[in-house]
Amino acid sequence: MDMITSIVSDKAVVIFSKSTCCISHSITSLIRSFGANPIIYELDEVANGKQIERALLEMGCQPSVPAVFIGQQFIGGSKTIMSLHLRNELVPLLMNARAIWI
Repeated sequence: MDMITSIVSDKAVVIFSKSTCCISHSITSLIRSFGANPIIYELDEVANGKQIERALLEMGCQPSVPAVFIGQQFIGGSKTIMSLHLRNELVPLLMNARAIWI
């Protein structure tokens, strides 16, 4: 948990992903479509990816990717992000985290 906290600190949007996961790519594209510039950690491409993935699973991320943090808070995976988007609640979250301005 401390590792995840240090990774997401001071960043508006962080997405933990895998380069082969099409759902992760879709969630990243959705967030970018609003003008946000998320920090992406491809767990299959970083040296400590397996360790990060274990920490995400311990936090309750099922499946482990995509795992989206907005404003240093764990928001959820693809289902949660899509639900927020459909309820028009995703943009306000991004604005409050100063990931987007308009």
